Amino acid sequence: MPKKPMNRRTFLRAAGVCVGLPLLDAMLPIGLGQEQRAAAMRPRRMLLIGRPLGLHTPFLFPDQAGPNYTHTRYTRILDAHRRQFTVFSGMSHRGYPDGHHTDVGLMTGAPGEGIRLNDVRNTISLDQEAASHIGTQTRFASLVLGGTLYSWNRRGVRVPGHNWASGVFRQLFVQGTPEEIARELRRLRDGRSILDNLREQARILAYQLGPNDRERLDILLTSIREAEQRLLQDEAWLHRPKPRVNVPVPTNEVHASGQLLARCRQWFNLVHLALQTDSTRVISLSLGSQEQPANIEGVTIGHHDASHHGQDPDKLEQLARIEEAELRVFAEFLTRMKDTTEGNETLLDRTMIFHASNLGNGSGHSSSNLPIILAGGGFRHQGHVAFDRANNRPLSNLFVRMLQQMGIEANAFGTNTGVVSEV
Repeated sequence: MPKKPMNRRTFLRAAGVCVGLPLLDAMLPIGLGQEQRAAAMRPRRMLLIGRPLGLHTPFLFPDQAGPNYTHTRYTRILDAHRRQFTVFSGMSHRGYPDGHHTDVGLMTGAPGEGIRLNDVRNTISLDQEAASHIGTQTRFASLVLGGTLYSWNRRGVRVPGHNWASGVFRQLFVQGTPEEIARELRRLRDGRSILDNLREQARILAYQLGPNDRERLDILLTSIREAEQRLLQDEAWLHRPKPRVNVPVPTNEVHASGQLLARCRQWFNLVHLALQTDSTRVISLSLGSQEQPANIEGVTIGHHDASHHGQDPDKLEQLARIEEAELRVFAEFLTRMKDTTEGNETLLDRTMIFHASNLGNGSGHSSSNLPIILAGGGFRHQGHVAFDRANNRPLSNLFVRMLQQMGIEANAFGTNTGVVSEV
């Protein structure tokens, strides 16, 4: 027997409880012809995952394009989700120099001349662009996890990130005492007062400066404005209860040598909880490497050493074992997202997951032919989309497509020359 949808007044009377909840099925319209409306009400989400050392692309890219490709060593690991992900080959940010330092441009697609060693002039990253449109709908506009490699604001200033899973968990799910909430409220208001004063002083100072200094000052003012917006949003959510999850606070921060896979799992578990509870809809995650050998059978060297294999067969095999293990953890995460339902869809259906690296060849530090996997998100997945590996398609073309899939009107981002239409 179909259930009657709960009246909005029911939620208003219980607002102290329900404002901390994600969108519930009971809040959605039911009946003939209402499924499309219900689907439109369910949020779309974005997860950007970066791996600084890349993936060995000969083990990732299939020989055939399209959905009926023959599995490679790496795609076989993701076979359970074959119809829900696409591998892209022949994509990059064209004009980028080779080197590890191009990681700062992976999610921004800034012009190549701005991504130089020790001379970074960046632009806004994809996660922050999305958050600027939808971030006010959740407690956290976005989460930047695992470091600060990939997230940049509109003026090309690095967005602070979180390195400790326990701290992020407490922010998301641990409700403070009344005294702690009052203290936090005072801190927020004091912070806003200080920022107001700084902004006024900066405006007065601007009249005394030359063009270059005014530009630098404008970057500061932009950061102040963004900080003020975050403070206002934090204050608005402070008295609203946080979601309750039956998961203990992480007490074992996985930073030790050999714990590469455990740390990946820890972050993925936290990402799943954050998205499932609708605490945020935009997440950037940096999954770095460790210098010491990972706890993987047959691996005796560090990940970075293995990535600089120079075609040595033994190093290549050890690299493959490391990357296979990482992809197994990623596949576990995709399964968890698929097993979490949201109406007639799954959390994987509603979340676009971009998994990539700034290096197409870790051994040669190449910035072309990047290893790109796009999963979930309701795309028309095509298995393997193969672009020209000698004349790469701009990765920003895919970024524009992703923004559009989020329901954001966009025709330009980074250094795009068009929009990917293949998915």
